[in-house]
Amino acid sequence: MPPTRPPGPVVLAILDGWGIAAPGPGNAVAAAHTPVIDRLLAAYPHATLRCAGEDVGLPPGQMGNSEVGHLNLGAGFVVYQWLTRLDRAIADGSFFRNETFHAAINHVRATGGTLHLLGLVSDGGVHSHIDHLIALLRFAGQAGLARVAVHAFTDGRDTSPTSGLGFIATLEQAMSDLGVGHIATVSGRYYAMDRDHRWDRVQRAYDAMVSGQGDHAPSATAAIQRNYDQAITDEFLPPTVIAGSDGETTVIQPGDAVIFFNFRADRARQLTAALTSREFTGFARAAALPNLYVATMARYEAGLPV
Repeated sequence: MPPTRPPGPVVLAILDGWGIAAPGPGNAVAAAHTPVIDRLLAAYPHATLRCAGEDVGLPPGQMGNSEVGHLNLGAGFVVYQWLTRLDRAIADGSFFRNETFHAAINHVRATGGTLHLLGLVSDGGVHSHIDHLIALLRFAGQAGLARVAVHAFTDGRDTSPTSGLGFIATLEQAMSDLGVGHIATVSGRYYAMDRDHRWDRVQRAYDAMVSGQGDHAPSATAAIQRNYDQAITDEFLPPTVIAGSDGETTVIQPGDAVIFFNFRADRARQLTAALTSREFTGFARAAALPNLYVATMARYEAGLPV
């Protein structure tokens, strides 16, 4: 039997943003001049892959994203994403039995401190989901906590650029219904969720949350609307401290607890490092935060003391 020729090299090329859809004014792929792709499709067998919803381990109807797509391609099977796993945990009640969440609550019970909930407030489902924040608020309410502060990061990238007001309204209604929580700061993700070591951005979000420095507003709604009036959309909202009717603000202090409810790591690890790492050198931190309990919705990076 003659020896068989070994197969030639195989290239897996991933074109982020490339997809198949009906031609139209919003379909850049269909409108572009693509002779190479056209030739490949004409000359070789091909098929399509679905890359959203349950086909990639997301809830039904949830859009896919680059991380989800890459993970499923690399695994070769459906990988259930954090969004789906957390949704299921909330539905079956195991979310509310989580030992780490209970430890955060017990910590502030012992110290008399405040529970701070940090993260992206939207339904984008790429880095977080507002439903998970509301579940944490329900958890805190059931535990009888009186001091719960939300540090809301506005989206505008995985959602409409001016959808922040709607998400804040949903959050405020949930806090009113549950009788727990208030918004302490609001920051655009451009600042709070940088991932490229542009520490000047992260510092502004950090200083608002820890030192009460930055813009001030009487409410999150007022802060967002003020920026909309200046053509500044959700992603780029400057970190803003929310002062109550009495002018008081809520900042992260020693003895408090923090739960960072983003489940995707890449845009959460820098701020987490600023809050927790003794070896942090990104910028000069204004205040030490001893006895601060920090928990994260997923593992962001090996070595972070959370």
